[in-house]
Amino acid sequence: MDSTYSYIPKNSYAELESHNDPQHARSPPKTHVKLLPLDEEGGYLPSSKNVGDGDDGFDNDLDFDFDNYPLIDAGSKTGSGISGAVFNLTTSIIGAGIMALPAAMKVLGLVLGFVLIILMGILSEISVELLVRFSALCKATTYGEVVQYAMGRPARVLSEICLIINNAGVLVVYLIIMGDVMSGSVHHVGVFDQWLGNGIWDQRKLVILVVVVVFLAPLCALERIDSLSLTSAASVALAVVFVVVAVVIAFIKLVEGGIEAPRMGPDFGSKKAILDLLVVIPIMTNAYVCHFNVQPIYNELEGRSPQKMNRVGRITTAVCIVVYAFTAISGYLLFGDDTESDVLTNFDKDLGIRFSSALNYIVRVGYIFHLVLVFPVVHFSLRQTVDSLVFEGSAPLLESRKRSLGLTLVLLAIIYFGSTMIPNIWTAFKFTGATTAVSLGFIFPSLIALRLNKQGGGLNFKEKFLSWLMLVLAIVVGIVGVIGNIYGIESQSK
Repeated sequence: MDSTYSYIPKNSYAELESHNDPQHARSPPKTHVKLLPLDEEGGYLPSSKNVGDGDDGFDNDLDFDFDNYPLIDAGSKTGSGISGAVFNLTTSIIGAGIMALPAAMKVLGLVLGFVLIILMGILSEISVELLVRFSALCKATTYGEVVQYAMGRPARVLSEICLIINNAGVLVVYLIIMGDVMSGSVHHVGVFDQWLGNGIWDQRKLVILVVVVVFLAPLCALERIDSLSLTSAASVALAVVFVVVAVVIAFIKLVEGGIEAPRMGPDFGSKKAILDLLVVIPIMTNAYVCHFNVQPIYNELEGRSPQKMNRVGRITTAVCIVVYAFTAISGYLLFGDDTESDVLTNFDKDLGIRFSSALNYIVRVGYIFHLVLVFPVVHFSLRQTVDSLVFEGSAPLLESRKRSLGLTLVLLAIIYFGSTMIPNIWTAFKFTGATTAVSLGFIFPSLIALRLNKQGGGLNFKEKFLSWLMLVLAIVVGIVGVIGNIYGIESQSK
């Protein structure tokens, strides 16, 4: 059918007529299509110009691809519900970062540590809501797409490199924790040693390899993130078990008078304490970074809308703040100045209460299973990002099973070798926290909001202020963290 196209104002309607032969009885009836106003829920950015201004009626700076836009976008009718989305997003957040929080509390003290856990959670949720809002306006399906829309192709490449480094670093940390807990480390006894004595299971690299091949590879081979909703729910349940057990143990010891008085504020008494203070905030930042999975979870949310996703984000943030606060406080109260960078390794000794040995096993083994279930959720976004960066212009990953499996195998191999070379999780977190985590969680979302606001994004004064505040704080935290890391390396080398 030959046609001539022209743009139509948002509030008009078009009459579509059939050009079939009227003699055909099955010719479809005349159809009217109402062009509804396009707003945030539909995912279109309002035009900043009106038809009749002497141009096409749209802001050319926004560079819309009209061929990809339906008349009405009512959101996905199938996919995960709010509960499934909450489980997936919570799983993206509560991973290995929670294990470093008691050590962060040791550095900051109870009061400042508790305040920062709440503050970081609130700021992270604000940045997630900004990201959801402008991703929907831009019709972006990935983190990199919304960055490119706001700041261009070079910024997208930079954001995807940050995402790859951050997620790969997080997955390396997961494997380090699994190896340390199951096989032991220099200062701590592993679960296998306690169960079976010395043996081949003392080989940390071998144990990690078996876990990767037998448990992680099958889960990582799944193609859709909503396929992981049940495993995400199980992982959240295991994290809650860990928190409950740790809190109960701390409470019992507190009642029995078996806990020394904790420090309320930071310790400035040594050079090491000051260096740890410089890098601890980036480490806490790392604990809340989930932004790389926001778009995939939003894309598969049933009846999706920014408002519905914001509800998911707020529930998730509330859950994470409670879990983090209880974990950090109870872990620090239990072990005090002996708290390790990975608090799980502290649970290899007598806790001074009844059933101590059984509780130790429940905490350590339960959290290992939690990390096994979290691993594929983070891996999903890592695989998607690598694919979009390396195979740009190719068919979607869902349509190429061979490419998906190939990327999965390559990434798992790289992550495995990384876990054999990095000494501990504190080393990994303090570098990724000061660079990629603050960039993905705060710098890029703030820049996206401020940039697209100039093109009709509609930020109010409060939102603009918060965007600028997050941007400035993130840059300061990143710079201070990097300086602290470099100075710490120089001090260790002397």
